[in-house]
Amino acid sequence: MQAFELSILDWIQAHLRCGFLDAVLPAISRTADHGELWIILAVILLLIKGQRKYGASVACGLVLDLVSCNIILKPLIGRSRPFVLNELAELLIAAPMDASFPSGHTAASFAAVFALKTAGSPLWKPALAAALVIAFSRLYLYVHWPSDVLAGALLGAAVGWAGAKIMEKVLRKAGR
Repeated sequence: MQAFELSILDWIQAHLRCGFLDAVLPAISRTADHGELWIILAVILLLIKGQRKYGASVACGLVLDLVSCNIILKPLIGRSRPFVLNELAELLIAAPMDASFPSGHTAASFAAVFALKTAGSPLWKPALAAALVIAFSRLYLYVHWPSDVLAGALLGAAVGWAGAKIMEKVLRKAGR
């Protein structure tokens, strides 16, 4: 399986690498280095009357993601990143030092998307576009295996959905 995933990453390097993407994708990936893009979105939504349930849903999904992805799964699984195996890969960003599985960038991105979708916000569509580009950037940058990105998307979807459902119950109990 690892050889198959490596062939996907190598295909991306051989066929899609170009100056434009080399400049743009590191910057896009950086917007989610610590979930910044999604945290900022949650805060903005929390500050706007009529959008607060969406912000609360995203925030809750991100907290669930932080715990499940970064605190539990990454240390538990401890998977090496693909550039460790292929030392010839040219990295465009500083080598991440944490474990590879699952992709935290992807998980946080999809947590925000699914929290927005489940809570009923129309913002889930542009968020999905951003999440897909962020997820692809992790492959392009050679810092995640395809299965890391897939697992991140699935984990993010689950915790985003759960975050929205939790906030729905909390807000219902609070009488909002």
